Amino acid sequence: MPPKRARFPRTARLLRHADFERVYKQGRRHFSASMTVFYWPRAEATVETREGTRTRVSAPHGLRIGFTVGRALGGAVERNRMKRRLREAVRMSRPVAGVAADVVINPKKSLLAADFADVLNEVSRAFGVIEQRLSQPASEKSAPQASSNRKAGSRRPEAESRS
Repeated sequence: MPPKRARFPRTARLLRHADFERVYKQGRRHFSASMTVFYWPRAEATVETREGTRTRVSAPHGLRIGFTVGRALGGAVERNRMKRRLREAVRMSRPVAGVAADVVINPKKSLLAADFADVLNEVSRAFGVIEQRLSQPASEKSAPQASSNRKAGSRRPEAESRS
């Protein structure tokens, strides 16, 4: 009997355009040598019952992962090769349980030339960082930041007002 194939199930994939957009617009980023990983924690869903009442259902645990490879990265053959390599690396290193989050992986052109072991290591490290950042208690996430008297993005301190 042949060994059972390891799969990348549909429930573990990010499929809807709206989910990709939410991750891009509201999510955080993790950068590595051959890819950029965007991630956003999934919130609780509200389900309406037949009686008309609404109940909150917790989000299913685990990561849902999507891939985007733009045309600027090469022809169809190269883009598909990048997606296959990423899909296999994710399948081999995906955490079984953990935080509920949506993840989008954008490869860089250097992914094609990288060893698969390096790609696998980068994907594993990215998943570790995502779990670490999203599993922190809320008190640690919102650490008080030092306030200053200057505008955001400005390099010079705000000039004192002259009367």
